[in-house]
Amino acid sequence: MERPSQKLNISNFLLKSKLKVAVLGGGSWGTALIKILSENKRNIGWYIRNPTNADLVKKHGHNPNYLVTTSLNIKRLKVSSDINQVVSEADLLILAIPSAFLSSELDKLNQSLNDKMIFSAVKGVVPESMLIVGEHLNQKLNVPIEKIGVIAGPSHAEEIAMGRLCYLTVACSNNKLAKALASILKTQYIRTIISNDIIGTEYASMLKNIYAIAAGIANSLGYGDNFQSVLMSNAIREMKRFINDIYKMKRNINNSAYLGDLLVTGYSVFSRNRSFGSMIGKGYTVKAAQMEMRMVAEGYYATRSAKMINQKYSTRVPIIEAVFSILYLEKNPEKVFKKLIKKLD
Repeated sequence: MERPSQKLNISNFLLKSKLKVAVLGGGSWGTALIKILSENKRNIGWYIRNPTNADLVKKHGHNPNYLVTTSLNIKRLKVSSDINQVVSEADLLILAIPSAFLSSELDKLNQSLNDKMIFSAVKGVVPESMLIVGEHLNQKLNVPIEKIGVIAGPSHAEEIAMGRLCYLTVACSNNKLAKALASILKTQYIRTIISNDIIGTEYASMLKNIYAIAAGIANSLGYGDNFQSVLMSNAIREMKRFINDIYKMKRNINNSAYLGDLLVTGYSVFSRNRSFGSMIGKGYTVKAAQMEMRMVAEGYYATRSAKMINQKYSTRVPIIEAVFSILYLEKNPEKVFKKLIKKLD
């Protein structure tokens, strides 16, 4: 990302007495963020693409398709299927649209983003540009880097819905903005961590989904806990190499935003990417697994993106290579993993 020469007066922005926040995306993660924000007694704009779903949320006070048992404070929500209306009324936007559909949704905008702060809660690469969301906003939509941030884990929407203790990492180059959003997201069961590694945090959010697919495949192939621990150990080192080759800075890869998010995504029963990998390991085709899940496994798209990005860097990434060969080259998972285990230590 390039840094603009003119600094923005973010301090004045944050001094607004009632900062207007909106969430774009009606999936499980968007719903979880809405739950957090509305419980913090904030009035929130919410863009849900499907008009029928938007109407059902307004009528019944819960999302009919995701986290369906979670009651939402509808009095605090302004739900709309008009993205331009939602964006026009907000100061700070939180993107929670799956990366595969983000570009087409943003193409609907006729509203300027010049006066908006934008945080990405998307965990993947925008396929059309092959960029992580922050880079896409900066390079394709000319949003200054000072106005861009990332919301990462380790956390699952399902556990947020149940009110279990969760951690969110808020990454931004502007510390004041990161702290402002962290305070908005903090609840009795949500703890927030501040980071200035916006690029590394976002790449980690993308890569951990690929490794979770690998963990799911391994489990279905009959590899036990011992091997999966070795797989995750190699995955965090592979992640470190990949991120450092793209953007080298001082970061501790063992921190929650990297290792913590990797572990919860690789092992949790709530991990859709692990579930997707598990089905692939059992012999499902990619299409069959996607149809049965009825949810987006970001790791599928991330695998192709990581493979293409790495053509520039040639980082040693045997796990990503293995998952790519299974998902996109239709190689036999059992044969691929027999070769992979010889490359791990």
